[in-house]
Amino acid sequence: MTTQAGFERRYQAPERDPIIEVDERLFLKSAARSFYVLEAFARSPRPLSLAEVAKGAKISKSAAQRVVQTLLVLGYLERSATGTGVVPGRRILDRSFDYLRSNPLIERATPILTELRKNTGERVDLSLFDDVTILYAIRQQSKRETFYATLAGRRMPTFATAGGRAMLSLLDDRHVDDILRRSKLVPLTPKTLIDARLIRQRIEDARRDGYACVQEESLLGEIVIAAAVTRDRTMPVGAIHIAGSLADWNADEFRRRFAPLAMEAARALSA
Repeated sequence: MTTQAGFERRYQAPERDPIIEVDERLFLKSAARSFYVLEAFARSPRPLSLAEVAKGAKISKSAAQRVVQTLLVLGYLERSATGTGVVPGRRILDRSFDYLRSNPLIERATPILTELRKNTGERVDLSLFDDVTILYAIRQQSKRETFYATLAGRRMPTFATAGGRAMLSLLDDRHVDDILRRSKLVPLTPKTLIDARLIRQRIEDARRDGYACVQEESLLGEIVIAAAVTRDRTMPVGAIHIAGSLADWNADEFRRRFAPLAMEAARALSA
């Protein structure tokens, strides 16, 4: 089972993108601080004190106090049940709902994943490509899962996931090298590949096979098959994942049975 401490060590929170060019005349710093405060909770599921919010958001304590109070009034933060700090508010779920219902890929994927889940009996996911990370948008669980593996909105490093490698396999070598260079190649489990040369080999395998397979690199005991979803036939935008337990499956049999299903579902979603 994943512990809170394990989650904090393994979770890769989104970084502020250093590539995006900012026009300072149009950039509203006070608005940005509000999002920095909300992002401070990405690294910890527990309540945060004002000092912890300021540290996580990389802003002054006085600025954090003003932002926290504003977000409390608006409902995007709430006082913790114990009164020892603040936690993300329920209003955030409203914005998640807004995103999910406005994304046509997610709308089209939902019935396909429902059918895939029924046919496989295993967990099926849709992830979205986001440069050095992927973001899980749909997760349809099977009979047993760790808590975090069931949550939509979880962000994971592209290099260490089956979906990430499947999507990287559709990019040219220069783009792949750039993403790996900017990725934090830290292990999520003792079996995570962190040697860029070996990761590139797995990406080459995915190019050859049309899918990627990862065993125990993001969760011990888990095997995952994934195939990329594309736009304009070549640009990766997401991936279909099928995840099972190595206690139930031989790796070769899992590949043989589920790789064709993942690729078929990905083709059905690709445009």
